[in-house]
Amino acid sequence: MPLDRRIAPDFQTIQTVHFPTPQKVVLDNQMPLYVINLGEQPVVRLEVVFNAGGRHETLKGTSSFMTKMLSEGTKQRSSAEISERFDEIGAFTDFSANADRANFVVYGLTKHLPQILTLINELLHEATFPENEFENLKNVSLQSLRVNLEKNGYVATTQFRERVFGLNHPYGHSQTEIAIQNLNVENLREFYNQFVLNQPFRVFLSGKITETEISLVNQHLGQNQIMVNDLEIKPLEAATRLEPFWLDKPDAVQSSLRLGRRLFTRQHPDFYPFLVANAILGGYFGSRLIKNIREEKGLTYSISSGVALLREDGLWTINADVKKESVQLILEEIAHEINILQTELVGDDELETVKNYLSGEFAGSLNTPFEIADRVRLMVLEDLHLDYYEQHIARLRAVSAEEIRGIAQKYWQPVDLLQVVVG
Repeated sequence: MPLDRRIAPDFQTIQTVHFPTPQKVVLDNQMPLYVINLGEQPVVRLEVVFNAGGRHETLKGTSSFMTKMLSEGTKQRSSAEISERFDEIGAFTDFSANADRANFVVYGLTKHLPQILTLINELLHEATFPENEFENLKNVSLQSLRVNLEKNGYVATTQFRERVFGLNHPYGHSQTEIAIQNLNVENLREFYNQFVLNQPFRVFLSGKITETEISLVNQHLGQNQIMVNDLEIKPLEAATRLEPFWLDKPDAVQSSLRLGRRLFTRQHPDFYPFLVANAILGGYFGSRLIKNIREEKGLTYSISSGVALLREDGLWTINADVKKESVQLILEEIAHEINILQTELVGDDELETVKNYLSGEFAGSLNTPFEIADRVRLMVLEDLHLDYYEQHIARLRAVSAEEIRGIAQKYWQPVDLLQVVVG
């Protein structure tokens, strides 16, 4: 019998998702290793995480540049030789830093894990930060920054974060030409010696893992002596400025709009009600902002709202790129949709649709061992219980229409929202 495409296929509501419990192993030097043994393909991802993010910097950009420079030379190999060695074994690296930490990730075949571990151990203990490679990186970074500063969206986002958290807050500052030009290799070496070399770390190993791979990690990373850094880590203090920021560019055809506020972390009791409320307002393609501003009025191709959760704080933002003459009208329509959520209860059908969407999105994000490892890393680094995601869908489904109205009233008052428009 031919398929009748006029009839929607049956679907089943997702009520629970089994989230695998990671295996925790303590290495010989007491550093923790979290193992996610899943999948049938002989591939592996090794991730080593240090508390070496931007919050520890004296000079802005030190953490980011140190992380990028780690594979540019060691006592044993040049930058080209390191790159060639990773290429020979078909390994892919992803070294990055954010405000909270530095992450060193390598993907490869399980059979090549001994070579991967040898290289990673070398980078973490013998990096030399060669001057010529550093100057090349500075030049590339400056060129990239200059290109980004011509983009309305980039400027709007950086200005928004700066005003939500403050210019001197690690979550608020962004790269500047002066900061890049002021850095030198000695700054990177000092930061490396202080926050990476022989410092505490956490390891996440995912893919097709056996006791052999666990033993290899212990042989390579578990034998290094750890010297705990006694530096005092002060709590972060935001300096929010809520006055609107409008940067006029007479030649610009479009304007980039950011509207939002400082939020909270995943541990906050309002997190799940806020997650559902955000989805209804602008968090997916069937949201109210999309229906009103894109579909009905045709004022923008895309508008969305989203939650960014950081180690010690959070951020909620509405994003849109619009014609310059439409900015005020869009702001009015956003306020209109928020007001409806503040005064009226969400209908049962819409609420069920959004819960199904969020549940399906979560279930669909757990397809590979590496995606699951991302969730495990988040739980570990944000001090969440390791059964946190076992309860994720149940917590989403428990959110009521009354809670959503309360969220809109509590967090989306106009006086609390920052406007940034560039264009």
